[in-house]
Amino acid sequence: MTVTILRLGHQGDGIAEGPVFAPRTLPGEVIEGEVSAGRIAAPKIITPSPVRVAAPCRHYKSCGGCSLQHASDEFVADWKQNVVRTALAAQHIEADLRATQTSPPRSRRRAVLTGRRTKKDALVGFHARGTNTITDISDCHLLHPDLLASLPALRALTVVGTSRKGELRFTITRSVAGVDVAVAGAKPLDGQLLMTLASMAGEHGLARLTWDGEPVVDIASPYQMFGQTRVVPPAGAFLQATAEGENVLVSAVLEIVSGSKHVLDLFAGCGTFTLPIAVNAEVHAVEDDTAMLKALDQGWRQATGLKRVTCETRDLFRRPMLPDEISRFDAVVIDPPRAGATQQMSELAKAKPMRIAAVSCNPVSFAQDAKLLIDAGYRLGRIDVVDQFRWSTHVELVAAFTLK
Repeated sequence: MTVTILRLGHQGDGIAEGPVFAPRTLPGEVIEGEVSAGRIAAPKIITPSPVRVAAPCRHYKSCGGCSLQHASDEFVADWKQNVVRTALAAQHIEADLRATQTSPPRSRRRAVLTGRRTKKDALVGFHARGTNTITDISDCHLLHPDLLASLPALRALTVVGTSRKGELRFTITRSVAGVDVAVAGAKPLDGQLLMTLASMAGEHGLARLTWDGEPVVDIASPYQMFGQTRVVPPAGAFLQATAEGENVLVSAVLEIVSGSKHVLDLFAGCGTFTLPIAVNAEVHAVEDDTAMLKALDQGWRQATGLKRVTCETRDLFRRPMLPDEISRFDAVVIDPPRAGATQQMSELAKAKPMRIAAVSCNPVSFAQDAKLLIDAGYRLGRIDVVDQFRWSTHVELVAAFTLK
């Protein structure tokens, strides 16, 4: 069957009339292939798009880590802008979007990989899309070189840490002190295994190794810098995907809250925004993860030159901050999970702080939340579009809301 690709879907697949979906295709391309269940799994490109490029990574066709390496950087940046515009248009919202800020190749500092034993060694990499097949990623163009250098350690941990039928899940994070490795799905720890793992961590130069939530060894405190503050996040904790992307997000948030004296940071994590803001303003950080808040608080207490920071452990989905609690703040930062924070946004709309910096990793849920604020009398300012997940379909953004 021969079809013409009309547009890209939210997963990055090309969509032809029908609809018929085809991976690694681009709008305007004429393709052919066998259609099964509305999908051409192995499309042959008859007429390529002028924005098609050769994928730089040799693992691209087999690996599930990227989906858009076959498109030019300019096309992907524009497409991600349109993803945001389309989400806003669905809520009848127009906005001025700044140019997409894309993180460079080999800059991902955090990733989740899978390890599986083989007859002689182990495979460590990403699952191929929609399968249980693991693609070894020895030459990944996405991960920071420091993470790639940890692959021998991960293979060795896989050999001793799981059976032939099992899989290990590695959350690896680049820190200033070295690579931090958190392992899940492993064999239970016993005395002998603990000694073996500690020895392997030292041999491979890991900063910290955690085994199904249990600390194995902490050789060099795996700290991150949030502004000028040193913070040691819990093992496997959330962290912005690239340092470059984080810098763009933080700069945008600082611009929005500039001049504020009392700032509320909702879904604060380990202090990505809290601590840079605290250079010039008092901040109240709210987060439901006690360990992450503890790391934030310890970082603040050990820092110098910061304003007062207070922390509150709270599930903002079950118990959102209410207007009388919000009223003492002149600016609010909110960075919810992908589902958004409709109930919390509703309370912000009632409280009406002068400025809100909204950070989002989901343009659809952001647009829904933005509609609540606009209907309550807020003006939506310029939006910074950030692409930390290069060659993927993920989009992040920061938006400024001010009372009219």
